[in-house]
Amino acid sequence: MSNFFTGLLRFRRGPWEMVATILIALGVFMLMQPFVMWGYTYSFITTLIGTVMFIVVSHFPK
Repeated sequence: MSNFFTGLLRFRRGPWEMVATILIALGVFMLMQPFVMWGYTYSFITTLIGTVMFIVVSHFPK
């Protein structure tokens, strides 16, 4: 677990890609859920932020 946080602080690709992937998955889940309207409202922006973040962090060093 400490390797994960160390990777985040040193801007390494692996941990940041995991965070971006979780954001994308969260956005898709928010889009498909039928329970709360705010989840559906912010699902696109959450997915968009995760996608742009994934593109940016794919250029980080391993």
